[in-house]
Amino acid sequence: MTTFQAIADRVEIQALQAEFTDAATMRDRARLAALFTPDGVLRMPNIPIELTGPEEIRIGGEKLQEQWEFFVQNTHPGAITVDGDTATGRAHMHEIARLRNGMQGLNYAVYHDRYHRTADGWRFAERVYELRYLDASPLGGSAPGAQGGEQGEQGGVQGGKQGATYTEPASAERLERAADALADRGFGVEILADLDAARARVRELVAEDASVYTTASETLRLSGIDDDLNSDRYPGAVKPEVLIMDREAEADEIRHLLATPDVVIGSAVALTETGSLVVASGSGSQLPAYTGGAARAIWIVGAQKIVPDLPAAIRRLEEHALPLETARTEAAYGVPSTVSQLVVFNAPTRFTEGIVLLLREAVGY
Repeated sequence: MTTFQAIADRVEIQALQAEFTDAATMRDRARLAALFTPDGVLRMPNIPIELTGPEEIRIGGEKLQEQWEFFVQNTHPGAITVDGDTATGRAHMHEIARLRNGMQGLNYAVYHDRYHRTADGWRFAERVYELRYLDASPLGGSAPGAQGGEQGEQGGVQGGKQGATYTEPASAERLERAADALADRGFGVEILADLDAARARVRELVAEDASVYTTASETLRLSGIDDDLNSDRYPGAVKPEVLIMDREAEADEIRHLLATPDVVIGSAVALTETGSLVVASGSGSQLPAYTGGAARAIWIVGAQKIVPDLPAAIRRLEEHALPLETARTEAAYGVPSTVSQLVVFNAPTRFTEGIVLLLREAVGY
């Protein structure tokens, strides 16, 4: 006779299988890795991959998903046999994928599983992936509302040229998710409608008697904020003062002015949905102020700069922002742009208040 405990075990193991699929499709590798026992093993002979322990499974999974342009996984429960605190079972998989190297298609597979009961519930002791069917024909469809060529909870992949996806505003849901993540990390964050709203908010945030440093930014230029803050209204504006100083004879004074303004304001190359702000620099002149020299740092970020994670942020920099900035610097100065420094802000620094003005429209690179 089937006991209540046997039914409960089966339900919990099926929930474990479903959690794995949800974490894989949503690119939450830390959550996926936590579903394994400390010595749990994930084997995928067709790739080939063999990973042991949650940390190795997390790192290996992150490297694997960097190759995805689009990935969706569905699980169909199979047989489960429980024997005390251990169990065996199968999960039948249907997956659709497109990789960044152009490979794509759909497949059917089976996970052959071993499970252990732990203090935190059932966990995978082993998952072995067996590919049963592969159709590598080009996928005929696309996922509506895609941003940045990403998948899963970010809205799937969109057809067309890759560059176009870097210029489209993120959805309201993704903006809210990024804003919540920033707030959880200690940033002040506001979602504003457009550049006019940002321009008005900056006037409220920057006192007229403050020393203010505007970094090189297409967002500041296009919004008029750069002109506003470097006008006679702000006698403490750093940029006009630095521009007339002798770069060699007054180098130390220039360095101090750039490093310790009351306010530094600029933009970022990307903002992850997990709340990391990515800033790239050729000269490094803005970084001391951002990383603790200024009393307040303000970043104005267009909605097209939202990306799922840090690998996507680097791709956005290399494939989109840097080529555009190089075109600008070559036209203006006759030299290409470079990324000499790359800083990831996971939280504001101790002595600098960090504020992100997140726009619903696409602005800048």
